Amino acid sequence: MDCIFCRIVSGEIPSYKIYEDENLIAILDISQSTKGHTLIIAKEHVRNLYELDSKTAAKIFQIVPLLANAIKKAFDPIGMNLLVNVEKPLQSVFHFHIHLIPRYENDGVNMEFANNMNKLSQADYLETLARIKENI
Repeated sequence: MDCIFCRIVSGEIPSYKIYEDENLIAILDISQSTKGHTLIIAKEHVRNLYELDSKTAAKIFQIVPLLANAIKKAFDPIGMNLLVNVEKPLQSVFHFHIHLIPRYENDGVNMEFANNMNKLSQADYLETLARIKENI
C-alpha cells in the first residue's frame, strides 16, 4: 500500500509534527488553508470515518480540544472549522484524518452550505428521522 499518511506516520516522509501519541499524529497541513491548519491523522490505516471503530474514534477525538485550544492560544482565530471528508466528492487521501482549520477575518476560505432543508415537509423530516434511527 502506498499511503502518504502511513509514510508520514512511519517517519518515511518528514512533516511538521505538532503532537503524537500511540493513536495519532497531528501535523501542519502542507497546504495551510489558513495559518495553523492542522491534520490529526490516525496512526492505524483506516480508510475513512465509515471504517473507524468507536474505540479509536474516542481516543482521537479526545485530543481534538487540546489541539484546537493550542491553535486558538497561538493565533487567536475568530473561529475554527473541524472537517472530516468521507469519500466523494472531497476525500483525496484515503486514510482517516481530521482537519482543524482556524478561521480569520477575510481569510478567503469558503465553506458554504445550501439551505435546501426549508423545502422539506414535516413528513419528509419524519421519514428522514425514521430511516436514520432504523440503522442505529
